[in-house]
Amino acid sequence: MFTLQLSETHEMIRDTARQFAREEVAPSSIERDKAGVFPTDIVKKMGELGFMGMMIDPQWGGSGLDAMSYVLAMEEISAVDASVGVVMSVNNSLVCWGIDTYGTDAQKERWLKPLATGEIHGAFCLSEPEAGSDATSQHTTAEKVDGGWILNGTKNWITNGTTASTYLVMAQTNRELRHKGISCFIIDRNTPGFEPGLKEDKLGIRSSDTCSIGLTNVFVPDDQVLGGVGTGFKIAMESLNGGRIGIAAQALGIAKGAFEAALVYSTQRKAFGKPIADLQAIQMKIADMSTRLEAARLLVYKAAILKDQHKNYIKAAAQAKLLASQTAVHCALEAIQVHGGYGYVREYLVERYLRDAKITEIYEGTSEIQHIVIARELLKELA
Repeated sequence: MFTLQLSETHEMIRDTARQFAREEVAPSSIERDKAGVFPTDIVKKMGELGFMGMMIDPQWGGSGLDAMSYVLAMEEISAVDASVGVVMSVNNSLVCWGIDTYGTDAQKERWLKPLATGEIHGAFCLSEPEAGSDATSQHTTAEKVDGGWILNGTKNWITNGTTASTYLVMAQTNRELRHKGISCFIIDRNTPGFEPGLKEDKLGIRSSDTCSIGLTNVFVPDDQVLGGVGTGFKIAMESLNGGRIGIAAQALGIAKGAFEAALVYSTQRKAFGKPIADLQAIQMKIADMSTRLEAARLLVYKAAILKDQHKNYIKAAAQAKLLASQTAVHCALEAIQVHGGYGYVREYLVERYLRDAKITEIYEGTSEIQHIVIARELLKELA
């Protein structure tokens, strides 16, 4: 079988993540999914292993690794539990990346170091009740006052919302400038008026916490503006471009987990006096799942490699996210079909893969948005 040649470091990262996922993440995954319990101890251990700030320079507490290492680790961890994967993804791709890229040294010292080491974890607050796919429609406002800003508004669908310590919050500082008047603020959890809401009772990734955030007269000092006033939309869009690689890797992991479960089960389950793996109908499903999985993997790896080479990866990231998320849903559905009735019950895990897979077609930009991004980039290439 063709495989992309990985470096010794990449193989070590992949193997470490795989072992960690199987030994530390898997044992509690079913109960955490049922009860919707956040994986606090697991997140701390990920920090100790360097998985919470993988692409951050060691100067700021990170592992100093590349995007390819990040993708490999995300795939292995998400193959066992996508809830743990998304906690890792948000902290790496959105929060750490934003502060590392746009933050001052003082901001990096105060917030990036503890985020990258996993001492704390962060959340990214962009979506609102009327600002989902249309991220330009920000209704959260920031009014300038002496020494800082007063923020008011509501944020929706915030991953890590009830457990994070540091939040990147987008708010409108000049409505007349529309998206060019959006700014990004670093806000600590204990800031007066900053209130995480109740955790959402979700279909999938139930061990990850999601909530709304209320901001009522929240005072944020000037030195907690990230990247300067008016750069918030740029920070958000660039963060999402990179974040799509992380979510694509999460989807890839889900697809891998579902495929491997179906493959193993097909050799153990017997029908008509022989393993169902001998039946052509099952073989066609296994072959189809494997082919889609390999195609998605190559696109995800391509996006990571382009990012590491400091080349334009916007189209590649959108393509990877689009195909990997579709593949995750497809493989999870087929894994359930291979398992038959057993696939419909929690005991055999594959039903969780399906519940977890669906969100990868929605967050970090819906599949519909990915089509728009891909088409836009293709048309730019012609110009």
